[in-house]
Amino acid sequence: MDDEKRPEPEAFLDLVPQTQRGRLKVYIGAAAGVGKTYRMLEEAHQLRDRGVDVVLGFIETHHRRETEERIGNLEVVARRKISYREVTLEEMDVDAIIARKPEVVIVDELAHTNAPGSRHEKRYQDVEQIVATGIDVITAMNIQHVESLNALMRRITGIDVRETVPDSMLARADQIVNIDVPVEALRERLREGKIYPQAQIEQALKNFFKPSNLASLRELALREVARSLDRQRLDRESLKREGGRHANVIERIMVGISSNAADTGQLLRKASRIAGQLNAEWFAVHIETPAESVKNIGTSDFVALLNNINVASDLGAETVWLKSDDVVKALIDFAHDKGVTKLIVGRTHQPRWRRWLKGDVPARLAADARDLDVEIVATDEREESR
Repeated sequence: MDDEKRPEPEAFLDLVPQTQRGRLKVYIGAAAGVGKTYRMLEEAHQLRDRGVDVVLGFIETHHRRETEERIGNLEVVARRKISYREVTLEEMDVDAIIARKPEVVIVDELAHTNAPGSRHEKRYQDVEQIVATGIDVITAMNIQHVESLNALMRRITGIDVRETVPDSMLARADQIVNIDVPVEALRERLREGKIYPQAQIEQALKNFFKPSNLASLRELALREVARSLDRQRLDRESLKREGGRHANVIERIMVGISSNAADTGQLLRKASRIAGQLNAEWFAVHIETPAESVKNIGTSDFVALLNNINVASDLGAETVWLKSDDVVKALIDFAHDKGVTKLIVGRTHQPRWRRWLKGDVPARLAADARDLDVEIVATDEREESR
């Protein structure tokens, strides 16, 4: 590995625990091969040398020699074997980790989807359960797996990223550390066979590992860490002002969830990013009108609505379902009741004659919500429909 400044485990261990909840540290990188797993193993050795009870809950070496050698004599929790379609799969054994109850557990590939039959569908859910028991977790993921960046990743790389981690998970992290490698250095690692097998190298260099892709991903990873540091700074300032008590969140944001909008998922992701930048609480609100009652909307629209509500929840929003004859009035009333400071809506894609008959919700909100900021954001129907 490169001779870089090594992590200081004490910086993580000195973070103040929240009641019985364990602490969460996330190593994040622009792509595979930057050294996240190796760095976690180094930190595990340093922690153990300082007398900390640390175990490896799940490490994925991808048969990289340096990474396999760095495991050394660290304690490894045996994986759970799951039989699926006459194949034996191995997953992290959450119950065994909780029963072992170490001070710190190392968990690789946070965005991983577990095999059918596992306790949870996603590994990040396993981590949430472990942290809830009071065990500290150090984990790792790539920037393309952040849920709210899903559509952006498709535009940058041309690849559909199907395994994602909710932004709310990162927002709860006590520490996020970026593992940064210069673009050409990472491409050289790929050429040397340190990331993928020889047969995949040329294809990777021409596609995902193009310099333009890696530069964009590297910038996004750096921004994510910067946002995390800003959140921590604001939290410290709030605690200081309030004499040790958490201050009320200054900003509250609201976005509408429609039962008939192809761009709602994209809109939710944009709202999540804005909320993260402002360190704000946010609400995702669906207004059910008589014309859009569950009795009247089609099955596909209803399924899409439920999916969007689940996406909003995963992104960290408080989801709300209200009934009203007037969507605009209901949204404004809710905003006033909850102290919302900013409304986020997407542009109306309906034909002009339909907007004339039913009313243009974004335009009405901009006109009627005079004491609130209304932000109308652009979305790409073609991007979301894919």
